Formats: sequence, C-alpha cells, structure tokens
Amino acid sequence: MFASLKLLFVYLALGVPAGVFGIPYSLLVGNVRRLYPIAMWIANAGVRAAGVRIEAMGFENIPKGRPCIFMCNHVSNLDPPVVLPILPGQIAVFLKKELMSIPILGYAMRMGKFIPVERGGKRDAAQASVAAATDALRSGLSILVFPEGTRSKDGRLSFFKKGPFFLAMETMAPVVPVAISGTERMMRKGSAAILPGVARVQMLPVIEPKDFENREDLLRAVRARIAAALPEEMKPLEG
Repeated sequence: MFASLKLLFVYLALGVPAGVFGIPYSLLVGNVRRLYPIAMWIANAGVRAAGVRIEAMGFENIPKGRPCIFMCNHVSNLDPPVVLPILPGQIAVFLKKELMSIPILGYAMRMGKFIPVERGGKRDAAQASVAAATDALRSGLSILVFPEGTRSKDGRLSFFKKGPFFLAMETMAPVVPVAISGTERMMRKGSAAILPGVARVQMLPVIEPKDFENREDLLRAVRARIAAALPEEMKPLEG
C-alpha cells in the first residue's frame, strides 16, 4: 500500500498545480498541446515513484507520419499510466462518458479529443464513440484502445469487443498491437495496492486493415498477434 500512497502523492503534488494553471491556459488557447506532455510526464513520474519499472520495445514497428490505433491487452489499472506516456505523439483515449461531465477537466478532455464511451451496448452511443474516434484520427491523433473492454480477471487474454475493429475498417488506420505483462501482478483487479515490479510493453508489427475482408478477420489477426507475444500464463485458454 505504501507504493500506492507514493503514486497518489506524486499525482496530487504535481497534478493539482498542473491542472490549476494548465487547464485554464488550455481553455484560453483552445487546445491541450502544451498540457498533454506535462500530463504524460506526471503519469510516468507517478508509476516510477510507485516502484514500477518499464521495459518497452518494438518502437520501430510504429508507422511514422500516420495516426495509428494502438490495441493493447488489459490486465490492471496500471496499464493506462504505463502505456500512454511511452507512446509517440498525442494520443486520444476511450474513457467512461461520466468522466467527461467533470467541470473544466471534462472540457479539457474534449479538447484533447478523448472519446466518451457509454456502457450498456446502446447502438446510438456506440456510433457516437466511433464518430468521435474517427474525428480524432482524421485530425492526426493516434488512439489507444483496450479491445477487451475491461480488465482481465485472471491476467489471461480475454475476448475482444468488435467496436474498435469497426473503427479500424472504417478509417483504414494502421493497427499496432501492444502486449503488456507484469502489471497484472503489481495491481490486481479489485485492489488498490501496488507492488513494485517490471512492466513489459511490446509494440508488435503493424497490421493493415486494408489487408482484411471484414472486421472479424482483422479481430482474429490482432488478437492472435497479442496472444503470441504474451507469457504462457497470460495466453488465452481457448484455441
């Protein structure tokens, strides 16, 4: 629990002043380009203070000059603050719609083209999320998505939702599969305690949606690539 308190202290000590000055400035200029790298530096500083060491590889697999859809397996609440700061450029993220209602912060997230997601499988809400994500990609931002939709209960790769693959086929944006491991032991689902350790993040070879006839085939290809890169104890049990 001491590691969790150190992470919280860093986020409060650095995040509050950054928000107090950075968010009004972002509102004034109408974008978050200055605030975004500061926020990513704070996110990275927090996990490092908690004793999380990041081993990242495969950056040569990220296409240069093209907005991408990064698709990552999801095993811990540590995944976003571990993965986001090491991705190049400004990244838009799918997040709960309720967070967009937070005064001032919600407006800043909308300026950053963060993508609200409404749970419950409503068709109109899903279409709105895809439209927002398409707008982010066309504006030159890359997107990070966890296609499982929620954290794995046992650390093993679970089934993927189809929405992100509909987005990929609609935009033809290159998909970069990302395999993360280690965080499932450092912060387990249902617990706020953090254990120091090593988080391994591997960017895998790009997959082009144009090479597939439909989203189901693309889904299977992305999932298979992530599964192959995970340790044996994190691979899916089914074939």
